[in-house]
Amino acid sequence: MDSLIEGQAAVMGSNTAVPIFDVQRVAMEFSVAGDFVAAQVANNVLVLALQSGRILRVDLDQPSDVDDIDLPKKPSETGVIKRLFLDPTASHLIISTALGENFYLHTQSRQPRQLSKLKGISIECIAWNPSQPTASTREILIGAADGSVYETYIESATEFLRREDKYLKVVYRADGPVAGIWADVVEDRTDSRRVLIATPRKLLHFFGRLGRHGHEGSGSIFAKLFETETPRIQDVPSASATGPAGFATTPESPGAPGVDVTKPDRIFAWLQSRGILYGPLLTTPAATNLGDKLLEVAKTLNPAQLPAPKVATGRPKSPESATLVALTQWHILMLIGNRIVAVNRLDESIVFDTPILDTSQRALALLADQKKNTFWLFTTKDILEIVVTDEDRDIWKVMLKAQKFEEATFYANTSAQKDAIATASGDYLLRRGQFMEAASVYGKSSKPFEQVALAFIDANQKDALRKFLLTKLSALKKTAIMQRIMLASWLTEIFMAKLNSLDDLTMTKAELSETQTPADVRGELASVKREFQDFCKKYKADLNRKTVYDIISSHGREEELLYFSLTIDDYNYILSYWVQRENWPEALKALNRQTDPNIVYKYSSVLMSHTPTELIDILMRQSSLDARKLIPAFLNYNQITSASLDQNQAVRYLLFEINQRGSTDSAIHNTLLSIYASHSSRDESLLLAYLQSQTPLASIGATNRVDALSHLPYDADFALRLCIQHARVRACVHIYSIMGQYASAVSLALQHNEVDLAINIAETTDHDAALRKKLWLAIARAVISSTATLPENKSKQATEPRGLAPKSSSQAQQTQTASITTALSLLHRAPPGVLRIEDLLPLFPDFVLIDAFRDEIIAALSAYSASIDTLKAEMDASAAAAQRINREVAALGDRWVLVEPGEACAVCGMVLVEKRFWVWGCGHGAHASCAEEVYSSGKGGRGVARRVKELKGVVAGGREEIGPRERLERAKKELDEIVGRECVRCGEVAVRGVDEPFVGEGEDKGEWAL
Repeated sequence: MDSLIEGQAAVMGSNTAVPIFDVQRVAMEFSVAGDFVAAQVANNVLVLALQSGRILRVDLDQPSDVDDIDLPKKPSETGVIKRLFLDPTASHLIISTALGENFYLHTQSRQPRQLSKLKGISIECIAWNPSQPTASTREILIGAADGSVYETYIESATEFLRREDKYLKVVYRADGPVAGIWADVVEDRTDSRRVLIATPRKLLHFFGRLGRHGHEGSGSIFAKLFETETPRIQDVPSASATGPAGFATTPESPGAPGVDVTKPDRIFAWLQSRGILYGPLLTTPAATNLGDKLLEVAKTLNPAQLPAPKVATGRPKSPESATLVALTQWHILMLIGNRIVAVNRLDESIVFDTPILDTSQRALALLADQKKNTFWLFTTKDILEIVVTDEDRDIWKVMLKAQKFEEATFYANTSAQKDAIATASGDYLLRRGQFMEAASVYGKSSKPFEQVALAFIDANQKDALRKFLLTKLSALKKTAIMQRIMLASWLTEIFMAKLNSLDDLTMTKAELSETQTPADVRGELASVKREFQDFCKKYKADLNRKTVYDIISSHGREEELLYFSLTIDDYNYILSYWVQRENWPEALKALNRQTDPNIVYKYSSVLMSHTPTELIDILMRQSSLDARKLIPAFLNYNQITSASLDQNQAVRYLLFEINQRGSTDSAIHNTLLSIYASHSSRDESLLLAYLQSQTPLASIGATNRVDALSHLPYDADFALRLCIQHARVRACVHIYSIMGQYASAVSLALQHNEVDLAINIAETTDHDAALRKKLWLAIARAVISSTATLPENKSKQATEPRGLAPKSSSQAQQTQTASITTALSLLHRAPPGVLRIEDLLPLFPDFVLIDAFRDEIIAALSAYSASIDTLKAEMDASAAAAQRINREVAALGDRWVLVEPGEACAVCGMVLVEKRFWVWGCGHGAHASCAEEVYSSGKGGRGVARRVKELKGVVAGGREEIGPRERLERAKKELDEIVGRECVRCGEVAVRGVDEPFVGEGEDKGEWAL
């Protein structure tokens, strides 16, 4: 393991270029007159005591701002300052002198006040209150040189006569000077305290409840603890009573935990002449035996046994003891002779050892800033800072050597370090036979995959191999597609083999060992199944569908195959599985969960045959289906079902598509028609209701029939053929009517004795008069002919030859009565003027008596007589009008018009009589050539103008086609008829020229100027 760590140190990110510890001399920005006699540091505040009695307080955040403080008494009265005590927050400073004078200075003050109750006490150490108050010290413990432990309460007093120290009480007496004292709270038990007292030979551990008084500061709280609790003692009798002694703790953690990753403990160190006792300040168990546990786990470091550096002669230097001690988070800092030595407290290896002091210097204190984690060495002349850089860089190595892999992983900073730990941890676990744990660790390491896999295979540890593959798969990048697919496929094979082996053991009820029973095997089987299911859910993207199907199928694991299909949403396989086993409820559940329309189309036929109602419920909830592709399933269902139409599920879905979704697909409507028409029931009500809902007759007229037929949602010809094939008479009549074939509709209705239906067709209002009369006559003919033959007559005719069985008088009378009644009802029901009695009479047999028609015949004759009188009056009026017209025509031959000698042409303005001219009854006249020109210009219309030009050409040119004279005369006659028809000045030709401009093309507009 050492070679592994050393071999990979170069790539594991350790900052070996910068040493962990470096001692740097602090350059002071202020002048100091005299040597230092005492020093303290806390919360980045540095306090120095000079031999002259002055005290310097420096805020290291603002080092140029120095508080220069003098004691209230002269040095000759107090003696030289011996020790300084500064609480962790730097709020409270206690100054102790060689003559037993003690003073208190608050951080917000520059005038120390004397602690009169502490006069004459030589203070060696102080245990500050764990709550770290700033306004007052609250209850603190003071260790004295005579072995006494005092409790006091100090607060900053603003009044001059008020004392800072509220009370002072001796709570314990040790058998030697108190070199160090510590008090803290254990597990947030504020009513209890743990107190450690260090002397040159003993370390005492107290833990117990505190006493309480009426109010804070009114009396001692530690007296009860020391009186009632017996200390746990670590005794070193061989230690020197006058030798170096001290007590130190690690600073507050900057965020990184200690050895215990979950709940770190601070570390203590007790310095005595025989060495250093150090260990964690345990917080559990919070009981009286806490001290025993603490001392039990503590270790002793003897600085004299550490390798000594060589002197100039090359020989090792004689061993020396430590005189000062301080603790970092991971190391023990010691002043040994003139050297600063840093020892890793985990493995006691020397990390730093360098000489610092020369023979003229004397060390005053080796201190740690409990808040800021900085470390200082004070001498009489200098201030030295021990700079710590990346202190925990090699902690993982120490943990790894100690085989504390969890802690080592926590403190590893780079992936290479973590990989080395994982590899070493895996090897360690594999050697110990902890295969499952090794598999988890190996999966996170970079150890060659094949080596690990073969190691598990050689050891026949298939479960460990499965766990290793799972861990490796989870660590692979998403971009490593092929590797992930191969690992997932291998895992599938391992899972199936494991499940089969467990199934075999369960079936045979065998016991693998004395500790494993069939019940245990069943439990393991259930656990592996759940693990496989979780594996499928998590890595379904890495499972190749075909490969996994082949693997699982080869092992015959149908349950797992079905679960995998469900995981990857392969509903095609799921449905196929359940359909083959005729488990229709499960098949419907799978169909309901999926959203692929193609799967619905594929399995709709078989499901429609076995669970039609439930399937239609599912189909109606899915909006992405193409109903046309479901038609084969509906038709197949319709062939095998015997349900009535109102219970027919195919009809239910088709009506849903039509009524709810507004489908206009002709295939949907034609399918519904086909189901309606082909049903075994003779009831046409549902079919008719559908037809009427799509094309009500009242909405179709003669003018919009073509448009209405083109917008029918179904094929009318197909519907008609279908209804004829299945003898759906009323439906056929409706379709004939929609198509405008009323005669066929009436004929079909009459063929099936549906007289009322035929009459309803005939009563349609959009028929023309001729068609209406034709339809009513057809109805009358059919009705009269059907009533002319009674049932008795039909039966008689069936047995006797036609014409040989004479009717009895009663039978004839019944026949005549029925015929006449029917005829009269039709006559009254028909629209007025459509049927007349004379139309019906020819339809009756010759032997029918007309007595029953007397009233109708008389009414008809009266109507005819009135009509004849009306026609006669109209003829007389026409004759009178003709005579009047003849007289007017005769008078036209005697008309004349007077033309004055100077009469001008209405067109050109020249004298009218100079040329051939026309004179009209209105009194206007115009030259014939001028009138012809008017018509040639188009004022009489383009066709007239073209014809006038042709006739003028014939007259002028004399083109001979039929004969020269005959054609000329005919052309002149036609031309005169056109030109002389009306006046060119006030006739229609003049009216057409109203919109022509006054000034024509080529005329001078200036002539119109005024």
